[in-house]
Amino acid sequence: MLKVEETEAPVEFSPELIKKFDDIVSRYPEKKQKSALLPILHLVQAEYGWLSARAMDKVADYLQLQDIEVYEVATFYSMYFLSPKGKYVLEICRTSPCCLVGAEKIMDHIEETLGVKEGDVTADGLFSWRGVECLAACGYGPVLQIGPEYTFYENLTNDSVDKLISDLKKKGNN
Repeated sequence: MLKVEETEAPVEFSPELIKKFDDIVSRYPEKKQKSALLPILHLVQAEYGWLSARAMDKVADYLQLQDIEVYEVATFYSMYFLSPKGKYVLEICRTSPCCLVGAEKIMDHIEETLGVKEGDVTADGLFSWRGVECLAACGYGPVLQIGPEYTFYENLTNDSVDKLISDLKKKGNN
């Protein structure tokens, strides 16, 4: 079981969010509500920015699942965040093809530039970063994506990363 932090705010899903859950569950046969888990977790993450243990417990209650069934899914898929993240999450491919062309150096540069370790959030709340598995752009590495729109940036250099971060800072502060 995931540990509920004492500082975690209680979670109450809005009637609008519950209506969206109901719509998703209605797409599946009776007693197969677990099939709605992935899209519901996406909605919860979009609403709260990440999936806290309390939010996942509420999803389990809604879908009449065991808490562990929700935790198993949320911890398996890298698209779900189990801790608060920055407004912009820079996800850098860390598989062999990208590493061969400098992904590890790019990750070091991002850490130094942002001043935060992998998984941490900058003081202004704008950025976090992490290494991820293959982004399917092996011929254009090193590559990163920024969600939730999943915009891709290819053939990265320290200079192109600096420009990207600068542009996002301007956009994020508006």
